Amino acid sequence: MTISRIACGAFLLSLGLLTSCTEKFLEETPADQITDANFYQTQQDAIQAVTAVYSELTKEGQYNQAMWAFDIMADISVTGGDDGSDGIEYKQLEAFNIPSTNVVANRLWGGSFIGVQRANIVLQKVPGIQGMDPVIQKRCLGEAQFLRAKYYFDLVRVYGDVPLFTAPPASPEAVNMPRTPAAEVYKQIEQDLIEAIGNLPASYSGADLGRATKWAATGLLAKVYITQGKKTEAAQRAREVIAAPGKAMLANYADNFKAGPAFENGRESLFEVQYINGRNEYDRNNVGSSMNEFFGPRGANQTPGSGYGFNVPEPDFVNGYEAGDTRKAASIWVPGDTYPDGGKQSAKATGSPFGYNCKKWFVGKVNTNIWDSPLNVPVLRMAEMYLILAEAVGPTAEGLEAINKVRRRAFGLDYNTPSPAHDLTAATPDFTGAVLRERKYELAFEFDRWFDLKRYHGTQYGLIPVMTAQAAYLRSLNIGAQRGIPTVTNLVLPIPQSELDANPALVQNPGY
Repeated sequence: MTISRIACGAFLLSLGLLTSCTEKFLEETPADQITDANFYQTQQDAIQAVTAVYSELTKEGQYNQAMWAFDIMADISVTGGDDGSDGIEYKQLEAFNIPSTNVVANRLWGGSFIGVQRANIVLQKVPGIQGMDPVIQKRCLGEAQFLRAKYYFDLVRVYGDVPLFTAPPASPEAVNMPRTPAAEVYKQIEQDLIEAIGNLPASYSGADLGRATKWAATGLLAKVYITQGKKTEAAQRAREVIAAPGKAMLANYADNFKAGPAFENGRESLFEVQYINGRNEYDRNNVGSSMNEFFGPRGANQTPGSGYGFNVPEPDFVNGYEAGDTRKAASIWVPGDTYPDGGKQSAKATGSPFGYNCKKWFVGKVNTNIWDSPLNVPVLRMAEMYLILAEAVGPTAEGLEAINKVRRRAFGLDYNTPSPAHDLTAATPDFTGAVLRERKYELAFEFDRWFDLKRYHGTQYGLIPVMTAQAAYLRSLNIGAQRGIPTVTNLVLPIPQSELDANPALVQNPGY
């Protein structure tokens, strides 16, 4: 999907404007009744338009395919799947031999810009709707600001400089914009999030659960700041979220990854991609998640389609868990684990010669539909706020307590009670490395690791030294032959060739 084909308002309305991304605020209306002349007239129109901005999060351009790549491109997992060309788009990423036609790079660009332009239309049209409840109107604007910031945060981290649209293009020709320097894109992201914080409520109830809150915007702003190395600002925003009423880590790490109202959109959640099952099959552009199927152990018959075995944990990652870390059992199938039907995880399977599979998104046979899990995907959690604070302030008393809360919970302990056995101290060597290691295990299979390695480029924690060592380790085991060694080129993905063909103002990233 090229920018030139996603920019115009009439086309955006044709992209399923009233298809929701959540079970909480799903609202479906026949799309053939919508025209530019009769839409954006009522409060309900505004709410439905905002819902359409959320909807891209559930699709292939975001959490139903593209975002999976960013642990495969790091030292968490390999592609898995079957042999040959199965999952070739991920194998290209794993090998760091990425053509400009790579499917993942194309879908992330297209899906993210669809989200951006839908947000832009909301921000343009909703202020002019007469008779709206001013509280709802303000909320709709805040949601669009938050979501535009989220989509642009993904774009700028993945591609570097990208065209910056802050309003719908006035004509098809106006979409042919050059790339905007990343620093300006980040400035707009920060502005959007600061304004969203002022526009969004602190919480929701009932049918509105799952919408972005002021704490989602504050948490994302903390992450945007730490990504840029703005540690003082990141620490302040993380503190605000940590002090927020009603927000706290859950006692049990695994509860963050269970479906149902007892677990999803709970006190640890800051923002989740909302999924619902029973509405689609073999469709990654609808409202069901496909991760249960794609990541399930291949051929194990534990999911509706028997499991595809993608995103396979690497042995060095699995072996890096400390003894007693409960996150391992919540995240990974290891040989000998018992399945719900009583079967056992194999010590070796197609796509997983070391016998590991990703467990974090497993829900089993929730129904007979394939690619149709109801499990939400957390985008921001309270645990990450503690880790951002620890990274930002270093091995101070505040930073040590922040990281230690995450570690205590990982070992099944009360996270507010000191643990001499597991707490880090001021004498802990290499505190930065300790924080990044904690992020690696706390956020595994939540698609953050490549971004962490990238932002530490030029240090021992950066993408090139870490992945060079990891490739050598895999080859020492006579596995992972397709794992490549990255260069500076691979700090970003290529601009899709279809975009370069459609927009002569664009230039390709160096090395592609």
